[in-house]
Amino acid sequence: MAGTATTGAASGSTGSGSTGHLRRDVGFWGLMFVSLGSIIGSGWLLGALTAAKVAGGASLLSWLLAAVMLGLLALVHAELGGAYPVAGGTARFPHFAFGPFAGFTAGWMGWLQAVTIAPIEVLATLSYVAHIDWVANDVTILNTDGTLTHAGLVIATVFMIIFTFINIIGVKWLARVNNVAVVWKTAVPLLTIVVLLLTRFNSSNFTAGGGFAPYGGHGIFAALPAGVVFALEGFEQAIQMAGEARKPQRDVSRAVLVAMAIGTLIYLLLEVAFIGALDPKDLVHGWANPVGAGDFGPYATLAILAGAGWLASILYIDAVISPAGTGLIYLATSARLSYALGRQRNLWGFLARIDARGIPIVSLILAFIVGELAFLPFPSWTALVGLVTSATAIMYAFAPVSLHALRKSDPDRARPYKVSGWQVISPLAFISANLIIYWGGWQATWKLSVAIVVGLILFFLTRSGLPAEERVPLEWKNSIWIWPWLIGMLIINKLGRYGDFTPGQFGGVPSLTIGDWWDSGVVVVWSLVIYYWATFIGAPKSYVQAAVAKEEDEIAAEPELHIAG
Repeated sequence: MAGTATTGAASGSTGSGSTGHLRRDVGFWGLMFVSLGSIIGSGWLLGALTAAKVAGGASLLSWLLAAVMLGLLALVHAELGGAYPVAGGTARFPHFAFGPFAGFTAGWMGWLQAVTIAPIEVLATLSYVAHIDWVANDVTILNTDGTLTHAGLVIATVFMIIFTFINIIGVKWLARVNNVAVVWKTAVPLLTIVVLLLTRFNSSNFTAGGGFAPYGGHGIFAALPAGVVFALEGFEQAIQMAGEARKPQRDVSRAVLVAMAIGTLIYLLLEVAFIGALDPKDLVHGWANPVGAGDFGPYATLAILAGAGWLASILYIDAVISPAGTGLIYLATSARLSYALGRQRNLWGFLARIDARGIPIVSLILAFIVGELAFLPFPSWTALVGLVTSATAIMYAFAPVSLHALRKSDPDRARPYKVSGWQVISPLAFISANLIIYWGGWQATWKLSVAIVVGLILFFLTRSGLPAEERVPLEWKNSIWIWPWLIGMLIINKLGRYGDFTPGQFGGVPSLTIGDWWDSGVVVVWSLVIYYWATFIGAPKSYVQAAVAKEEDEIAAEPELHIAG
């Protein structure tokens, strides 16, 4: 395909602020490493510990369940990414299928989770670094409540500046830096797995502390939003950067599926190695503190106990590299999502401004500013992870209904990768996303509902400032299903039994009205009702084909001189 990607609105103005175009500089390995680098971050350093605290030995089932559920969503995204290779794709697919309102809602959720992850990864890095003896003796990074000190804030800001600078240099440099980081980030977990399995493995640990599943099915499900799903998220990053891929139709879907497969295998083996390496006497009274209360470096602790101090040193270095690499990528992703929203005129047009290097510079600066605000005193890493996981699940949920609707309205579209049995996989993927939202609990759901309302206020303020001829129709009749869906999930969460919890203890909403297992059944039924309603009222063939054609025309019209490599 000639020219570079543009992510111009499918059915609206491209905005007056644009001064250039995204550059197609990234090949298959770059795309795959972008997704894999997003999957392997602070989640691998903390995910196994968090999952074990919540589910015990049955945390292995949590990882398998999450892998299946996210695998279904990855398959759906892989087809959409290959068929519609545009930057910020998670916001664009529902825009094509249901109109601007749906596109904005998905894009807003995607931006919220992406723009928050970079500072979360920085906080994870500093949490590790702060507990290294030679660092703790020289500077205090964290307060006793886990928030940043003034010195910690300066160090965190330096990290964000470095992330921003690498992104400003250009997408090719971003891919190169990430490629190096991902090789390291993949090698260290694999090395850790081998060392722990060979030197310190107690098979009895898997049934200790109350049996294989000490907290039953509730624990298995509650572990997902507590860090398991967060760890495996990120496969969609190759799709977000599809507008900068050299051969997007060929490479995007392959990159997503390969990254997901590698990440799943690594995380499963890590959980096996982690549980097996625990000291059996620490599990006699349960799973509340399997490696010691307040321990921010569980694998390093286990490495020292195994007599591998050299591995502990490597793990502390990785505690900087792995989260930092993921933060670097998510800063880029959040900039491209707000860029897409700006190009669609769903938010201010100046967010779509591109510099001479083909970088969405204004959106990148916005991501830096919001990241800095996220360093203000907030809850723990685990609490923030739960919120981000639910936001990501809402974003993911738009993909299955979009795939079904676009299969109906755009049947002749070239699809380099086709999901076999999509009629079954697509609704199952939608159910999976909704179950993740539900298991995330009431606290996360109501906060995200408020965030959606805030986003819609900004959306309508932006529209009110546009000239009348640039206000594209919202296609209300095609997106009317969105509010009933979200309100229904909010009500189910309120009546359900998942909420804030401490390790080994679950405190759902006090006024429990939906029993165990029945609650998940209600989510499944509600998901199917919404799914088939949404796909029935999707945008008509004429709208979808016009929207996609406009996108293709804008891409074809761009000059070849922007292609690099």
